[in-house]
Order: sequence, then C-alpha cells, then structure tokens
Amino acid sequence: MKILVVGLGALGTVYSCLLSKAGHEVYGFARENSCDIVNNNGVKVFGIWGEHHAYLKKTVSDLSLLKEIDWDMVIVTVKSFQNADVLPELKDLIKEQTYLCLLQNGYGNYDLASLYVPKENIIVGRVIFGAETLDRAISKVTVCADNVMLGSPENLIPINILEKFAALFDKALIPTKSTDRIMEYVWAKIIYNSALNPLGALFEVPYGDLASNEHTRAMMNEIIKEIFILLDRMGQKTMWPDKESYYEAFYGQLVPVTAAHHASMLQDIERGRKTEIEALNGAVARLAKEYGIQAPMNEFLTKIIKAKESLRFKDH
Repeated sequence: MKILVVGLGALGTVYSCLLSKAGHEVYGFARENSCDIVNNNGVKVFGIWGEHHAYLKKTVSDLSLLKEIDWDMVIVTVKSFQNADVLPELKDLIKEQTYLCLLQNGYGNYDLASLYVPKENIIVGRVIFGAETLDRAISKVTVCADNVMLGSPENLIPINILEKFAALFDKALIPTKSTDRIMEYVWAKIIYNSALNPLGALFEVPYGDLASNEHTRAMMNEIIKEIFILLDRMGQKTMWPDKESYYEAFYGQLVPVTAAHHASMLQDIERGRKTEIEALNGAVARLAKEYGIQAPMNEFLTKIIKAKESLRFKDH
C-alpha cells in the first residue's frame, strides 16, 4: 500500500518505520529541518516491540509535492492543535479510495477533518501505547496498555474495511483491532487524560502521587464528574454505567499500571511547547457550554495550563 505519515514525532516515527518494514511504500511529511535527516538516515524504533530501522520512500516538508500520488491511506499523527494548519493541505491528497486515519488525542479532530474530507473516508484511531522521542526520527515504545482501536464515529465505513486496516497495522507489529464503538474508546481516553494530564503538569509529579493525595484526588473526582454529566447530556455512551463505576476502574486498575508515569503535558511545557489542553479539558468546557451546563473545574484547569504554557514560552 501507498501510505503517507503526516508528522514524524514519536508516534509518526513508530508507524512510518514499522509499516515500511512490513513492506509498504511509506512517505513522510515533516518539518523542513528534519527531512534531510530522515531521508539520509531513515527512521528507527526501539523498545518493547524490538529494534527496527527503515528508510522511507521520501520525506518532504511540502505536501504539494505528493498530490499526484494515489494514496491508500494518510495517517495523521501531529498534535491536535496543528490540525487547523495541516488538514486543509491534505484535502487534495484524499481521493475516493483514500482513507484519512486520525491517530490523535482529544475531541474535535473528526469534526474538523470532516470539513475537508468526506466522513466516509475518515478513520479515527484510539492509540494507547506510549512512545517517546529519543532523537529526530528515533522513537522508543515504552508501554502498550491495550490494542489500538480503529473505527468510524458514525459507522459510515464498512467493518470489513476497518478490519483490513487493523490487520495491516497488526501485521506491522502494532496491536490493532476494529470497532463500531470508536467514540466510546476515544472518550475513555479523554476522561483519563483530562483527569491526569493537567494536574500532572501543574504539580510536576507522577500519576500515582496524584491518586494518593487527598486534594488532587478530590480535583480529579470533580473533573470526572463533570465529564460524565456532559456525556449524559450529549447522549454519548461510555464503557461505564456511571461515574462511580469509573472511579473504581480509574483508581483500582488504570492509575496503578501508570503510577510512575509523568504527564506528556508536563513534558510539552518543560520543552516550551504548546499543549493539547484545548482538545481535552478545553473541549469539555466548550461542549458543556454548548449543552447548557457547567464544567467549572475543566474550565479552570484549561485556563491555568494555558497560563503556565504562555509563561514558560517566555523562558524559551
């Protein structure tokens, strides 16, 4: 298959490398200062899935150079806040037989993509393995909590198509399954990230410390409570019947296995980068207003993370 990976950060490096090694014709889209490195040295992956090295067909910083290619899939791995710049450029690359696969955190990516690409061509992925950047075009896979899940939010793509791409990823050593309940998986990750990421970034402690402290635990409970009220108002199903069931799973199962983990949001702030707060707690706060309810804790955390973000930018 002809596959374009948009964004060669930690996640994009993993997908481009492993899909290329699996025999696919993989191209990359990256910042101009990274293109020569990737074209000359290839992409490398280390960690729990082994050591891998592959050369991509070509990596460019100008997507117009690739518009004549008939793509089977375009995989988007850039941060959610970069979608507004990237998705309009992808419009001309997505043809009738091309699937756009969004492998990003947060809420709103599908809605924005559907302004430029038919919904029948958009696959949403829930990624729950961890990858970190060791150097440009070099990633380390550190943990895999579950399969990647692929789906169509409105079930507009036949399940056999989703199964085909899931099998393709799976064969490339990325554990993947298809589902007709993709938004339940997406929201499960949003709840988890919204509770842990901003507080982890603010207090600069691992997830286990947040769960064991009575004050941060109370704040996380309130974040989760607000999200469950919102989802009920939206009519969005979840994997848990109520917030109490989620609390039990969150503190009993989800946090313990990542107790030593530090928030990626903290890493972004420390490096002077923009965070994905607007696609997490910020999205919850915006949706709450749309549905006529309040989400004060999520709204406050959005503001305070953006403040820390902008103050840290001054130091870089």
